[in-house]
Amino acid sequence: MKAVVTVMLKAGVLDPQGKAIGHALGGLGFAGVGEVRVGKVIELELAETDPAAAKTAAEEMARKLLANTVIESFRVEVR
Repeated sequence: MKAVVTVMLKAGVLDPQGKAIGHALGGLGFAGVGEVRVGKVIELELAETDPAAAKTAAEEMARKLLANTVIESFRVEVR
């Protein structure tokens, strides 16, 4: 079973990489781009066959290692 963990900076946390990308897009002529936020996506192939158990395991992995929960939030999707 595959779990996809999406990690993003929390609202209010400065995102210099997102700001740089937004600025660069404007410089390339892409008008109308608002705030840009950068995150990361982690795909986990899990041996678990129960979707609820897989989601619980992936959430625990995210809390313990994959996300810095002080400044980042995460979302888990099981496929």
